[in-house]
Order: sequence, then C-alpha cells, then structure tokens
Amino acid sequence: MTATVPLPDTMQAVVCHGPNDYRLASVPTPNPGPNELILKVHACGICGSDLKCRDGAAMYWGDGERFAPFVKPPMIVGHEFAGEVAALGDGAAEHFGVELGMRVVPEQILPCGKCLYCRRGHYWMCEVHNIFGFQGGVADGGMADYLRVPANAILHPVDPRLSLDDAAFLEPLACGIHAVNRAEIQFDDTVVIAGGGPIGLAMVQLARLKTPKRLILVDTHDDRLTLAREFGADHGFNPHRDDIAREIRALTAGYGCDVYIDATGSPSGVIQGLESLRKLGRFVEFSVFKEPTSVDWSTIGDRKELDIRGSHLSPHTYPVAIDLLARGLVTTRGLVTHHVPLAEFERGFEVAARRDSIKVVLTMA
Repeated sequence: MTATVPLPDTMQAVVCHGPNDYRLASVPTPNPGPNELILKVHACGICGSDLKCRDGAAMYWGDGERFAPFVKPPMIVGHEFAGEVAALGDGAAEHFGVELGMRVVPEQILPCGKCLYCRRGHYWMCEVHNIFGFQGGVADGGMADYLRVPANAILHPVDPRLSLDDAAFLEPLACGIHAVNRAEIQFDDTVVIAGGGPIGLAMVQLARLKTPKRLILVDTHDDRLTLAREFGADHGFNPHRDDIAREIRALTAGYGCDVYIDATGSPSGVIQGLESLRKLGRFVEFSVFKEPTSVDWSTIGDRKELDIRGSHLSPHTYPVAIDLLARGLVTTRGLVTHHVPLAEFERGFEVAARRDSIKVVLTMA
C-alpha cells in the first residue's frame, strides 16, 4: 500500500521554459510510484549554476558544436534542497529506509545504474546524468512545495541538529568536500582557494580542517576575504588590487603554492592558478564556466609538470557534510545571507546575482 498524508492537488513551483523564461506556476502535485517518495521541500538554495542556466550558458542549452543541450524544459528548477518525507509509494519505506515525517536530502544526481561509470561504482559520472532541477518530468527540482524522489535516488537522513539553512546547504558543502579531497592537502602545503562564493568559503573551512601550513583565499570582495579569515584563512588577496602570483611567491620563498583550487568560474582564475603554482603542484578545477578558457599548456607540461584534477558533484560526501555540520566543525553562519519566499523567486535570483549576497535560500510555506 501507499503510505501518505493528504497532499494538495496543486502546488507552487518555479518552472523553466527556456533561457530567461522562468515562471512561478501552479502545477499538479506529484504522486509517488513504486519505491518512490514525495518530499515536502523546506528550503532550496539558488546556485551559481542556476544563474548561468537562466542566462543561457552553452553548457546547459548547447551551442550546436561542443555541447548538446543538457536541460530538458519545461522543468522545475533547483538542486540545493532538503525537506521531509510527505508520501511513500509502494515499497518506498523499505527501499529507502525512511518513514513519514523524516527529514531527508537526496543527492543531486539520479544515476542510471547501467552505464559504464555506474557499473564501475563511479555513479557521479553517470553517462545519462539526470540531475534534479534540469530534466523536466524525469528530475524536476526543489524550487517547489513538493518533489518526487525516484527509486534510483541516493537518499540521506538529515541529522536533527541541523538547521534549515544547514540542510539546504548540504549539496554545495558536499561538492566542496569532494573538491578538497581531490586536492590531497598535506600538512606542509600552501593552499590557495580562488573564488569566495558560498562553496569557496565552505572550502576554506574544510581545508583548514586538513591543517595545511598556509591557507589563502583569493576573491574580488574584501568582505569575503574578511569572512575567510574568520573561517581560518591565513591570508586574503584581491586580484583587483594585488598581484596574486607575486604575493604567493613572496610567502613561499619564491616557489609558489602547492595546491590551487579554482572556484571562480572565470578564465582569469585558471590562468592565475597556473602562474601561482609551484612546479609539481596540484590544480583542482571545480567551476562551471560560461565560456572556454585558453592557456599555455607548456606551463602544465614542460615548465611545471602540474597535476591537473577535475572535481564534479559529491560522491560519498553527503554523510561527511551532515556530520561536519552536526558537530559544528563547519558552519553556514555568514554564508546564508538572504531568505526569500518561493513566491518571490525572481527577487531571489536578483539578490543572488548581487555583490552583497553569498547564498540566497528560497523558503516554502
């Protein structure tokens, strides 16, 4: 039998019909199928990728050459969300190990379980790659009152010690953990994190837990550099004012940093990182870019023999994110700067694009 409480026939949701065509609409409330559940969404963050998708970035909408369209409108958007179990389809309680009213968060990807990567355990690189908030009907997102969680979702219980802001920040934090893990930070490393957005500032907190010799944030917002110092950064540099590579070499006897994590989403951040790294250094690329980047590959190979690593999504890191927040080792204080009701999502997107915001969270009634 289907375990459920009465759900409304319709709900409010932010529906994307195309670039710059996002609308608040009344849509049918989803019903759970076998081994599926319905999540009552409590809150949903606005990600930088949501802004890039809205603005028509080629990696989402395709460019006719390099990228095929990734998004499938009309779709309910949003992938940084958490909530509570509102309805259970046949077998869902046993399938997910949950019960009505439990606070849960699904990972953002819905792995197919059949492709080469899924069969090898690399589910976060699934070839099908359905992600909540980007494929209408298959993986509708969390900017809505309710959300259908398919049977192939990866679900995690939310520790009761976590606040609403904490729960909504689990997805970006889990992504940041994966990027920091990819950097393999050592005790004597000088680590540079470029980009003081919400995930970059979370990475500062995470990298500090690895106890490197020296931790640096690079960002164009001085207030974010101040916040990074509160989170444990030793130095903060502003590329509008500072020569980043020169400052880093001055701190490292002329050699350069050991680790550079790019979370800028800007071509200049990549070039800056290649210049700032020492020989045999490690470069971790985390960002989503609106445009391609050109670099001198001789720097990567012949001149420095750099280790270049990508970082995508959050494999096996949600439990770590939940634990770190629950134990107070990482905080969302100072990161979640604005709360906006779902009905005012357009204002939320406008605020998210402003310099005075870090993380904007949409809240549901």
